[in-house]
Amino acid sequence: MMTRQALTDLILEKKTELALSWADIASGIGLSPTFVTSACLGMNSLKPEYADKLIAILELPTEAKAAIQACPTKIWDQVVPTDPLVYRLYEIVGVYGGTIKELIHEEFGDGIMSAIDFSLDIDREENPAGDRVVITMNGKFLPYKSW
Repeated sequence: MMTRQALTDLILEKKTELALSWADIASGIGLSPTFVTSACLGMNSLKPEYADKLIAILELPTEAKAAIQACPTKIWDQVVPTDPLVYRLYEIVGVYGGTIKELIHEEFGDGIMSAIDFSLDIDREENPAGDRVVITMNGKFLPYKSW
């Protein structure tokens, strides 16, 4: 049986070998590039019909289907990341996390933003002073219940 890490390594190898972008792969599957990339990196799973498309696009072995459909264990390093781009996102949450929390609570009440009923989009905004990265997180508000 293929492990999730072995599958991720193989996906990255095939993506490079076939000179495909995440957008190319996602387009062929019929899902967003963000979700497909996350599944390929082991943080989400694909339903059978999407797994079949991924296998075809990347010319993966049949045992990849079970691995890409398996429920992932969503664990990440709990240390401060050192990759500059990932660190900046970590820094943004560190600096603005409390602010985001306060503003969400003020607008919606006591609760959280779902990371299950959720979408994430990454876009480019052209700007004469230097192109901008636009990250849009869109999650359902889930109020805490009293019981």
